[in-house]
Amino acid sequence: MAASTRLGPKVLLLVHLGVFSWYLFTIWSNCSLQTADRHPGLRSYGGRWKYLTFINLVMHAVFFGLCVLVDAVHSAVSVKQSRSGTPLNLSRARDFYFTVLAFPVGTFVFVSFWTLYTYDRELVYPKLLDEIIPIWLNHAMHTVIMPLLLLQMFLQNHRYPSRTAGIFSLAVFVALYLSWVLWVHHASGIWVYPIMAHLSPVGLCVFLGGASLSMAPLYLLGEKLSLMMWSSTGNQKKKKK
Repeated sequence: MAASTRLGPKVLLLVHLGVFSWYLFTIWSNCSLQTADRHPGLRSYGGRWKYLTFINLVMHAVFFGLCVLVDAVHSAVSVKQSRSGTPLNLSRARDFYFTVLAFPVGTFVFVSFWTLYTYDRELVYPKLLDEIIPIWLNHAMHTVIMPLLLLQMFLQNHRYPSRTAGIFSLAVFVALYLSWVLWVHHASGIWVYPIMAHLSPVGLCVFLGGASLSMAPLYLLGEKLSLMMWSSTGNQKKKKK
């Protein structure tokens, strides 16, 4: 049978446990900032939960927590038992979570943040935040997420759903987040990100529409990278619509 991981189950469990612990520590550090009262966004409607960066951190923590659970279950049951249903279902849930949410959303956070930051940081991460959020925490939220995703993709093969199901599920998430962003503005009169306040209504529609549509190519990118990394094992099948 073709390999689905590049590490033994116990080593893989330790890796996932380490990454899971890192995300818990990052979230705890974010939530326990002693200068949080100076952060204009954290004191406003929705708090941290209106930022995709924070939602992404929580999503990744949940994902790697699920990886730890799957690894632990697979280590605890026999091969015969693993074919009975529950571990297999957990593995499918892990794969769906990674392919549909963790990779495309995490990649979007990484690319969009550093693109806007390079162009004009005041549009996404005003300089005043440097006095509130430590540099290491900024990189933990916006940079480290990408190599950890690529590491996970390299270490473990994830079966992709059909493209229709995968992109539709991702579109549902995007629609829910956009609805939340618009509700925050409706309820409080503020935009989640500074760049939105500088755009005209047409510009805002173009910006939000472009950001939303970029999710599909990122989903396909994940599928392509996974195929490249695992094609030699014969265990990765390209999905058709």
